[in-house]
Amino acid sequence: MLARFILLMVLFVVIAKMFWRFIDAVVSGATGGAAQSRGARKSGPPVSVKMQPCPICGTYVVPGKAISAVSGGASVYFDTEKCRAEFQSR
Repeated sequence: MLARFILLMVLFVVIAKMFWRFIDAVVSGATGGAAQSRGARKSGPPVSVKMQPCPICGTYVVPGKAISAVSGGASVYFDTEKCRAEFQSR
């Protein structure tokens, strides 16, 4: 008897959660996504970044995560410290 009660409560919780997600999706769709669901952060499409080639080995790197140096007033991006050291020794 107790097991049946527990199973019915679990079923009720699952159905209630599914119903809430359905209502949340309908409201979000009707408002153009303005109503965000709890815990979800929609930041829009990913921002594209132009990758730069390493002048020593030619590997393309993301400027924000690369090792950099300034040469002639412009930033130059490297994939490793070894490439930067070789570039600076020239």
